[in-house]
Amino acid sequence: MELIQNTPDLSAYLAADEAIDHHHPVVRETAARLAREATDSYDYARVAFVFVRDEIPHSLDSGDPRVTWRASDVIERRTGICCAKSHALAALLRAEDIPTALCYQKFEAVHGLVAVRFNGAWHRQDPRGGRPGERAAFRLDGEQLAFVPDPEAGEADYPELYAAPHPAILASLRTAPDVPSLWRTYPTAL
Repeated sequence: MELIQNTPDLSAYLAADEAIDHHHPVVRETAARLAREATDSYDYARVAFVFVRDEIPHSLDSGDPRVTWRASDVIERRTGICCAKSHALAALLRAEDIPTALCYQKFEAVHGLVAVRFNGAWHRQDPRGGRPGERAAFRLDGEQLAFVPDPEAGEADYPELYAAPHPAILASLRTAPDVPSLWRTYPTAL
């Protein structure tokens, strides 16, 4: 699948916004700690990915009813759905000047991923992690995502790479008081 930048200016994929608040002290401190564990920017991206995948449980898997959407809150509270975890990973990567896009898949609900830019190309990564047997991994030589869409079931990969969270996703996350309420307004398609 060819990935398509929603914004032609690559610097947009390094920018901070309300959800990808990479200038927040919690994000900066976490990025600095993770950077000390890495040998170069590729290794940093892998370390940050593993941190978000393994140290921040997916709300559904853990049963945590709290809704987070801002990267700093996801990192501080250690919870989030796939899109929120993607915001956290994007903030950590952008904090270290690694261009990072948000991208999505369609299943029963929209699933959030990121794409990182290395060696002149975008590479999708899934910080959700998956459930047992659905382990996502950080790779630049292909993809190992948590889920693979089945087009015959109406599932799909969206090719667009967004510099900021999709407005429908962000609106749903921002207004939900808890995870059960979130699923009543969360988009099933973009």
